[in-house]
Amino acid sequence: MSNAADKPQFLPFGSDPTTPNPSAPGEYGWFGPQDMYLFNEGSHLKLHDKLGSHPATVDGVDGYHFAVWAPNADYVAVTGDFNGWDKGANPLRAIGSSGVWGGFIAGAKQGTCYKYHIAAPGGFIAEKTDPFAFTCEIPPKSAAVTWDLSYQWNDSDWMANRREKSSHDKPVSIYEVHLGSWVREADPPYHSLNYRDVGPKLAAYCKDMGFTHVELLPLTEHPFFASWGYQTTGYFAATSRYGTPQDLMYMIDVLHQHGVGVILDWVPSHFATDAWSLAKFDGTCLYEHADSRQGFHPDWGSFVFNYSRHEVRSFLLSSAMFWLDKYHIDGLRVDAVASMLYLDYSRKAGEWIPNQYGGKENIDAISLLRRFNEEVYKNFPDVQTFAEESTAFNLVSRPTYVGGLGFGYKWDMGWMHDTLKYFALDPIHRKHHQNDLTFRMLYAYNENFVMPLSHDEVVQGKGPLWDKMAGDEWQKFAGMRLMFAYQWGMTGKKLLFMGCEIAQRQEWRHDQSIDWHLLQHTPHKGVQSVVRDLNKLYASEPALHELDNQPGGFDWIDCSDAANSVISCMRKSKGDDVVVMVFNFTPVPRHDYRLGVPGPGAWTEVLNTDAGVYGGSNVGNAGGVYAEFAPMHGQKYSVLLNLPPLGAVFFKGKL
Repeated sequence: MSNAADKPQFLPFGSDPTTPNPSAPGEYGWFGPQDMYLFNEGSHLKLHDKLGSHPATVDGVDGYHFAVWAPNADYVAVTGDFNGWDKGANPLRAIGSSGVWGGFIAGAKQGTCYKYHIAAPGGFIAEKTDPFAFTCEIPPKSAAVTWDLSYQWNDSDWMANRREKSSHDKPVSIYEVHLGSWVREADPPYHSLNYRDVGPKLAAYCKDMGFTHVELLPLTEHPFFASWGYQTTGYFAATSRYGTPQDLMYMIDVLHQHGVGVILDWVPSHFATDAWSLAKFDGTCLYEHADSRQGFHPDWGSFVFNYSRHEVRSFLLSSAMFWLDKYHIDGLRVDAVASMLYLDYSRKAGEWIPNQYGGKENIDAISLLRRFNEEVYKNFPDVQTFAEESTAFNLVSRPTYVGGLGFGYKWDMGWMHDTLKYFALDPIHRKHHQNDLTFRMLYAYNENFVMPLSHDEVVQGKGPLWDKMAGDEWQKFAGMRLMFAYQWGMTGKKLLFMGCEIAQRQEWRHDQSIDWHLLQHTPHKGVQSVVRDLNKLYASEPALHELDNQPGGFDWIDCSDAANSVISCMRKSKGDDVVVMVFNFTPVPRHDYRLGVPGPGAWTEVLNTDAGVYGGSNVGNAGGVYAEFAPMHGQKYSVLLNLPPLGAVFFKGKL
């Protein structure tokens, strides 16, 4: 601004930290003694309402409060568009002994770019973006932007009833989405769509396909698009690549109005090293450990949070509460939990520091995760938390009062790896590896599991799921239909990464759209139709979801027919509904295959992945079979079946 008189005015607190500020509420302004206590204790859950920038009116003057944690600083000022980025124009003042600096700038308006100028002992000087910013400039620019999060929600019906949508006895089918590449502009340069543009399309697609939830790869601000959001810099900022915070709220609102829940990937395990962000924020390792053996992640080249520091715990807990509160998020999927649990994760001997008991468990991280889950379920009892945890750590999805971590669900990574390994085998060799499929049921009830086929399996040279299927082209399509039927038939909730449902034939690319044009071809459309019909069957048949986490909901019929590479099992409801499932993992059809069933009479064929409408060969059972009194497989009754090649058949009956 050219005229100094037009510049926003700074209204500082008095120089004495014990002197109240007559222009703002509370003894120390908006960040009062209780806030200081909770923040420094590690128990503050709403720092986003206190730190950062917030619109306010003081003495009848509109402007913005600014507050930032920088306990090692000698001098902190707000620089931005409103003062010509003058580091001397708007200094902040230390608030008590909290380490927080704050002040009010009269005349500051929404949409203004700003940073904090921080000077600390030893000659440290830096321009830092606001850790509590609600939005930032579009990367590669890095300034925070003042913003008001006001929004008129229209999802009251969803919010009032969402508790039952993701409970353990309900069907939960999750569509994992990278928002920037799900669908892009049709014309060059093929930009990602705005939140408002993609929201209705995504909602309509999920509803048509029968997915109950979408899981969004991290939408927290991140400078490097190719990190897919996992190298986070803004733990309270929705990425501005796709629009404003209100645009994202609109997208979530639309999804809710279509009956689709929203799960957000949240990354408390590590953060980006960019100099303008959290790294060495006030000249010290404020958010990260100073010792690289604890504070640097060797796999991802990122910094690890110092979970023992109380203020960092307040920061992370507040971030989790923020997304659930301000954005009506229905669940948080915590990324890379294993890397948080173990001090030696991806480290060789001598590259890590044991805990105080000499062990490898990260006690502070475990404590934080337990507190995170306790606070989530206390404050938002109608949401769920999900752990991406790849080890055999005990009780991940069990309550904290029995020694668990308290998550609602845990990803079954072992199932994913075993299944993909099995389907990559030539069918002639599968009889020697049937345990890859059956092993899961030995631990299926140790946790509340989600069965994922996630983005991790179709990136970084791993190729698409299509490439993991053995055989010729026909067998690959049949294999994908069979694998999805196996996934949907087993116990546990379901998760599928975008593009897998259309049998995408090239590895996922974050900067290009899904290959939707493949749906012009019948085999690709057939795979999509199988996923759609599996979702509908999963939702409509109580036997396929009601007892997901209880041993009484599943029984093997025959898991030992390795010679034919056939497995059969049944799923049971709380009542007398039963779904019998038979999977033939070879391209050889099996005719007159006798199978034991638990009840007499008609057994209706409710799904056949080899149906012609899916691109199959139409080997089936003419819509159903009748059971006769002929004991088999420990059952009183049995049926004669035609098992399709590389196919699954589901039958509905009664006990």
